[in-house]
Amino acid sequence: MTFPPGSVFAERSFDGEAAQQEALVRLKGLADHFEKEDPGMHKTNTVDYSVVFEGEIWLELDDGKTVHLKKGDTVVQNGTRHAWRNKSEAPVTMLFFLNGAKEF
Repeated sequence: MTFPPGSVFAERSFDGEAAQQEALVRLKGLADHFEKEDPGMHKTNTVDYSVVFEGEIWLELDDGKTVHLKKGDTVVQNGTRHAWRNKSEAPVTMLFFLNGAKEF
Protein backbone atom coordinates (compact mmCIF):
# COMPACT_ATOMS: atom_id res chain seq x y z
CA MET A 1 0.00 0.00 0.00
CA THR A 2 1.34 3.46 -0.91
CA PHE A 3 0.43 6.69 0.86
CA PRO A 4 0.78 10.19 -0.64
CA PRO A 5 3.32 12.45 1.13
CA GLY A 6 2.03 13.91 4.38
CA SER A 7 -0.92 11.54 4.69
CA VAL A 8 0.65 8.52 6.34
CA PHE A 9 -1.25 9.05 9.58
CA ALA A 10 -4.36 10.71 8.15
CA GLU A 11 -7.71 9.33 7.11
CA ARG A 12 -9.20 10.52 3.83
CA SER A 13 -11.62 12.74 5.75
CA PHE A 14 -8.76 14.54 7.55
CA ASP A 15 -8.72 18.25 6.68
CA GLY A 16 -5.14 19.39 7.30
CA GLU A 17 -5.93 23.05 6.62
CA ALA A 18 -8.79 23.08 9.16
CA ALA A 19 -6.57 21.31 11.71
CA GLN A 20 -3.84 23.93 11.25
CA GLN A 21 -6.31 26.78 11.75
CA GLU A 22 -7.68 25.13 14.90
CA ALA A 23 -4.15 24.71 16.26
CA LEU A 24 -3.41 28.41 15.67
CA VAL A 25 -6.58 29.41 17.53
CA ARG A 26 -5.67 27.15 20.45
CA LEU A 27 -2.10 28.50 20.57
CA LYS A 28 -3.37 32.07 20.66
CA GLY A 29 -5.66 31.13 23.54
CA LEU A 30 -2.71 29.58 25.37
CA ALA A 31 -0.58 32.68 24.78
CA ASP A 32 -3.28 34.76 26.49
CA HIS A 33 -2.27 33.05 29.76
CA PHE A 34 1.30 34.45 29.74
CA GLU A 35 1.94 37.04 32.45
CA LYS A 36 2.98 40.52 31.28
CA GLU A 37 4.80 41.33 34.52
CA ASP A 38 6.77 38.05 34.52
CA PRO A 39 7.43 37.03 30.89
CA GLY A 40 7.10 33.34 30.21
CA MET A 41 5.30 32.54 33.46
CA HIS A 42 1.85 31.12 32.92
CA LYS A 43 -0.80 28.83 34.33
CA THR A 44 -3.54 26.96 32.50
CA ASN A 45 -6.46 24.82 33.59
CA THR A 46 -4.87 21.72 32.13
CA VAL A 47 -3.03 18.58 33.08
CA ASP A 48 0.20 18.84 31.06
CA TYR A 49 2.46 16.01 29.99
CA SER A 50 5.82 17.32 28.71
CA VAL A 51 8.63 15.22 27.22
CA VAL A 52 12.11 16.45 26.24
CA PHE A 53 13.05 14.82 22.92
CA GLU A 54 16.31 16.67 22.21
CA GLY A 55 18.42 19.23 24.04
CA GLU A 56 17.90 20.55 27.53
CA ILE A 57 15.59 23.05 29.18
CA TRP A 58 14.93 24.52 32.60
CA LEU A 59 11.47 24.47 34.15
CA GLU A 60 10.96 27.44 36.47
CA LEU A 61 8.32 26.90 39.13
CA ASP A 62 6.15 29.33 41.07
CA ASP A 63 8.40 29.29 44.15
CA GLY A 64 11.47 30.28 42.08
CA LYS A 65 12.97 26.79 42.00
CA THR A 66 14.22 25.51 38.67
CA VAL A 67 14.45 21.95 37.40
CA HIS A 68 17.05 21.11 34.73
CA LEU A 69 15.57 18.68 32.21
CA LYS A 70 17.43 16.68 29.57
CA LYS A 71 16.56 14.32 26.73
CA GLY A 72 14.11 11.66 27.90
CA ASP A 73 12.87 13.57 30.94
CA THR A 74 9.11 13.83 31.45
CA VAL A 75 7.10 16.28 33.55
CA VAL A 76 3.44 16.07 34.56
CA GLN A 77 1.81 19.24 35.88
CA ASN A 78 -1.72 20.06 36.98
CA GLY A 79 -2.45 23.78 36.82
CA THR A 80 1.06 24.68 37.94
CA ARG A 81 2.30 28.26 37.47
CA HIS A 82 5.57 27.85 35.56
CA ALA A 83 7.86 28.97 32.72
CA TRP A 84 10.11 27.11 30.29
CA ARG A 85 13.62 28.60 29.94
CA ASN A 86 16.23 27.53 27.41
CA LYS A 87 19.49 28.72 29.00
CA SER A 88 21.68 26.96 26.44
CA GLU A 89 22.75 27.95 22.93
CA ALA A 90 21.24 24.78 21.44
CA PRO A 91 17.60 24.35 20.43
CA VAL A 92 15.33 22.06 22.41
CA THR A 93 12.60 19.82 21.01
CA MET A 94 9.69 18.93 23.27
CA LEU A 95 6.31 17.26 23.02
CA PHE A 96 3.37 18.56 25.03
CA PHE A 97 -0.04 17.05 25.71
CA LEU A 98 -2.39 19.52 27.37
CA ASN A 99 -5.62 18.01 28.66
CA GLY A 100 -8.41 20.26 29.88
CA ALA A 101 -9.06 20.23 33.62
CA LYS A 102 -11.17 22.12 36.12
CA GLU A 103 -9.59 24.95 38.06
CA PHE A 104 -9.04 24.19 41.73
